[in-house]
Amino acid sequence: MTPVLGVTSSILGQPWHWRSLAADARDGFGADDLVTQLLLARGAPREALEQHRAPSIRGFMPDPSVFRDMDRAAERLADAVQRGEHVAVFGDYDVDGATSAALMILVLRDLGIEARAYIPDRLLEGYGPSGDALVRLASEGASLIVTVDCGAQAFEALAMAHAHPVDVVVVDHHKCAAALPRAHALVNPNRLDEDEGAAHGHLAAVGVCFLLAAALVRTLRGRGFFADRPEPRLIDHLDIVALGTVADVAQLRGLNRAFVAQGLKVMAQRRNIGLAALIAASRLTRAPTCSDLGFALGPRINAGGRVGRADLGVRLLTTRDPDEARTIAEELDGLNEERRLIETGVQQAADALLRTDRSVAVVSGEGWHPGVIGIVAGRLKEKLGRPAIVIAIDDTGLGKGSGRSIAGVDLGAAVLAAKDHGLLVAGGGHAMAAGLTVAADRIAEFSAFLEDRLAAAVERAIGERALLVDTVLAPGGINPALIESLEVGGPYGMGWPAPRIAAGPVRIVKADVVGNGHVRTIVAGDDGRSFKAMAFRAADTPLGQALLGAAPHRRLWLAGRAKLDDWGSRPAAELHIEDAAWAN
Repeated sequence: MTPVLGVTSSILGQPWHWRSLAADARDGFGADDLVTQLLLARGAPREALEQHRAPSIRGFMPDPSVFRDMDRAAERLADAVQRGEHVAVFGDYDVDGATSAALMILVLRDLGIEARAYIPDRLLEGYGPSGDALVRLASEGASLIVTVDCGAQAFEALAMAHAHPVDVVVVDHHKCAAALPRAHALVNPNRLDEDEGAAHGHLAAVGVCFLLAAALVRTLRGRGFFADRPEPRLIDHLDIVALGTVADVAQLRGLNRAFVAQGLKVMAQRRNIGLAALIAASRLTRAPTCSDLGFALGPRINAGGRVGRADLGVRLLTTRDPDEARTIAEELDGLNEERRLIETGVQQAADALLRTDRSVAVVSGEGWHPGVIGIVAGRLKEKLGRPAIVIAIDDTGLGKGSGRSIAGVDLGAAVLAAKDHGLLVAGGGHAMAAGLTVAADRIAEFSAFLEDRLAAAVERAIGERALLVDTVLAPGGINPALIESLEVGGPYGMGWPAPRIAAGPVRIVKADVVGNGHVRTIVAGDDGRSFKAMAFRAADTPLGQALLGAAPHRRLWLAGRAKLDDWGSRPAAELHIEDAAWAN
């Protein structure tokens, strides 16, 4: 493969390749149709380019009945609605769990049922449903419990619920074992016995909940339930679906991309009182973008489950009271600041324990706050370019761990295998992320298991790693008009990456360190044009050192994402640098 600009080893030691074969991308299209090239490079079929150019729910949504147990779950929920039963929704404490629970509560409210939300405390109860919690909900009147974003591995808890008895419907997306826990219905596209529905295994739990909501409305319609009342407008809740999908780092392909594209339109109207308050607390004055969901709104919802009260996110998204919404949003904003301080301390401690001779980095420490270990694992993964697991050990000797992986390495399957081998108390997840519980005296054994199981996959993934470039531009091409045109190919995210631009050659006019180790530069090209460029958290990396130490006469190619800086009086384009290479 011919390297882009001849770069076979960049400052970060990787080749630069075209995201797709340039000739194939341009075949049959004008050379100036950059968006068409972007769509093709991301896997859009030629015959479906228009469908992918403007992704809609109608264009990508499958018949919910293709999923196993979907109709059974919808029938049971329809019975509950028509009988006026007491329903409880048991959710996870992250954004996907909060949005999934909120979606189910809002849909049931539209149907006349005020469901109760139950979000477990991260520190006191841990992940997923416990038998005690399910039995307590039943004892307090719930005849139907819907678990969302959890439950696929809750064998003991669901057995206790069945014995009580109370009906439990599980709506999840995490990896399943061959055996399934006992439930009235278990809807999960990642069931090992799933057929056509397995094609949608990349959905977040909130996406699966939306499909269940559609199946529920269809079931009630067939029973004549809406003869004298309006049907709920499920599309009005797509803002919540978009938030959960992006925050859970789900692949933005197919239906997920349609969820986000349409959900952002709904969010711009600020119909949901809680989301509107959260947008205000995040100090966003424009319509939120996909990036805002992942970096502004999502972390604030997550802060409640990480360092505050776990139910704050669900309460915010389901409240009808603007004053309550404002109060909760401000509390979450404050908790997010607290989370950042805690995260910094754990990050520094984890960095000091890192070993660079491992395919999978596993670090652990006593007293670390379990609410931030997932974030720290993500930072370590980015720093090392390999999977990382961070484990917080409590005063009983039990460790709660969170892991993040790289493309091509299925960490969730490895954690599930470790559990099956008896190395873990609990564990599960999906390809890119996993959670676990492990005794402190078995962490070394667990680390060795991962090394043996994943070393080859990690080595292969690293060996195949290359920076994929979509287009090459002169410095003058980095401008607001370009960014606006590129947005037509969005929304971008995991699985549908934002366009990566190689720009240059440029000289460093000015470079300094700002914030938390960010390198800020002003660069100028041979065409006389200059622009601002940022390399985030790069000050201590080879990339940051090269930018800071570049001699005035040396020229570089910069590669990264073009973004719009709209903080000033006039929007300006800037480049978020991911890599660089010396130019001849």
